[in-house]
Amino acid sequence: MANTKNVASSQRAHTPAKNAGRRPAPRTGSKKNVKINEATEKNNTKNTKTRTAKNTNTNKTKTSEKSSNMSKQRMVKNQKTGGRGKSVPNLPVRVIPLGGLGEIGKNITVYEYGDEAMIVDCGMSFPDSDMPGVDIVIPDFTYIVKNQDKIKGLVLTHGHEDHIGGLPYLLKEANIPIYGTKLTLGLVEGKLKEHGLMSSAKLNVVSPGDVIDLGCFKVEFIRVNHSIPDAVAVAIKTPAGALVHTGDFKIDTTPIDDKIIDLARFGQLGKEGVLALLSESTNAERPGFSMSERKVGDSFSTLFKKAENRRIIVATFSSNIHRVQQIIDEAARCKRKVCISGRSMINVVGVGIELGYLNVPKGVMIELDEMKNYPPEQIVIITTGSQGEPMSALHRMALSEHRQVTVGPNDLIIISATPIPGNEKLVSNVVNELLKLGAQVVYEKMYEVHVSGHAYQEELKLMIGLVDPKFFLPIHGEYKHLAKHIGLARSLGISEKNTIIPEIGKIIEISEKGMKFAGSVQSGKVLVDGLGVGDVGSIVLRDRKHLAEDGLIVAVMTIDSATGDIIAGPDIVSRGFVYVKESETLLDDACKVAVNALDKCYASGTRDWNGIKTKVRDDLSRFLWEKTKRSPMILPIIMEV
Repeated sequence: MANTKNVASSQRAHTPAKNAGRRPAPRTGSKKNVKINEATEKNNTKNTKTRTAKNTNTNKTKTSEKSSNMSKQRMVKNQKTGGRGKSVPNLPVRVIPLGGLGEIGKNITVYEYGDEAMIVDCGMSFPDSDMPGVDIVIPDFTYIVKNQDKIKGLVLTHGHEDHIGGLPYLLKEANIPIYGTKLTLGLVEGKLKEHGLMSSAKLNVVSPGDVIDLGCFKVEFIRVNHSIPDAVAVAIKTPAGALVHTGDFKIDTTPIDDKIIDLARFGQLGKEGVLALLSESTNAERPGFSMSERKVGDSFSTLFKKAENRRIIVATFSSNIHRVQQIIDEAARCKRKVCISGRSMINVVGVGIELGYLNVPKGVMIELDEMKNYPPEQIVIITTGSQGEPMSALHRMALSEHRQVTVGPNDLIIISATPIPGNEKLVSNVVNELLKLGAQVVYEKMYEVHVSGHAYQEELKLMIGLVDPKFFLPIHGEYKHLAKHIGLARSLGISEKNTIIPEIGKIIEISEKGMKFAGSVQSGKVLVDGLGVGDVGSIVLRDRKHLAEDGLIVAVMTIDSATGDIIAGPDIVSRGFVYVKESETLLDDACKVAVNALDKCYASGTRDWNGIKTKVRDDLSRFLWEKTKRSPMILPIIMEV
């Protein structure tokens, strides 16, 4: 199929995790009814909802039912998981967040009980504006690497970068077994191939409803709705009690794939007893309920009809496969061809088609190079760049730098996304440039072309009510989001002493007796710049900011080693400080300052090169500040002959 040629399309041979069972369904007549997975439901009898393993006969006793469920095992080739660990009584479970708190992104949490541990998610975040040259930011994995022998596995809630983006960097230091749903691991595979890690990675496919044993942790995967398919929450049962970690979620009663969040299971867990709930907080400030993804499809339908004589370009998040599916469906209804632009969009669409998460009618998708064979009004382009990212496909279109797409008055451009905090100016700049080219631009403030993938207040409250935890910890968000979420929990009757705002690196111990901070571990941000991981620290960032803000002055001179006389120079080289041709007098005076500084050193008997360079740098810095009120970085270079 068109466009998949650009994506690694090797046949995946994932089989589910070795000890992934299915949770037993309640007996007939129980009030704790659970929504059964559709594929399994077909095999159930009319009066029971028991899940059984392949080639295993179902017995009527509880013992046989449990044995049957545990025998329904799935396994990646040659992959073994931690067996059932020894329960250590009367110990608290330890929750150790290493990211995702007081920030957006970089989500990762360690759970420990006794001498065993597991991890949920391993994400990245984008650099702040005060991190010039940095590509991405990942968590500090020091604690995990030092304790990797006791880590039984890492489970992924979904395939967004803020939950899987740090994985390749962790696996280079600790080859931990990974568990995730089919699409999540499909996206992980692409990352691991880029880093040359596929041959050694231990990837285990799980499905919603599966239960696996990771040492003393029994981990259950529960379907949730989000802006990417195959998202799950996890229920972690430990000897100290059960914990529910929601991951990112929303409650969408009309999802595109018709797979609704398993609210019944959350309710059943609440009745069984949950020690602690760790719930995402991204939209804790937004009242009401979030809109269904189908609302965006309705908007696309209206806009496509209005643009019958225009080419349509839609920019959205590459991972939002449901959004991409709706664009493709509407294009097919309008007899349009679909082109894909942008590396990440091409990769994700390829994975989505390969794994069956995207349904593309035959003949609808074409390559960008084939676009010239069709009139513009028969074309829809799905592209990256909804965040105004420099070098993204939409950004290049806006600057007329895209090799295959030239934007003009005949284009309708739909930006189907909300700017991530900090990206507002970038998006605004792209919109302005597109408008200057004559294009019609539609974005969220003008039309309902985007809905959030994160739960609003009423959905967050419903989750708390269903799970009914003894203790509550908000996760995934800035401090203001976490604090607001705490308020929602307390409004539902959870006492103040049973709520806590976690902090990165702070250990939280939880047991039936209570919840408290109990020390800390090494944590923080590791900056990735090209191939360098962690070699860009605060000093390097300070120098980069200094260079960016005030520029550079290099003072070069050659000295006779015997006499101390200046043989050549000083020459002053300016970069990013002043324009040389317009500041010759200033730079000539700077040369005199450098000579005077050198003379003073020799007059005082100073022969230490570090001392001489410091004197030249200090005198030049003082002089330039007096003349310009600027402080460029100054590098004295003194050579002896």
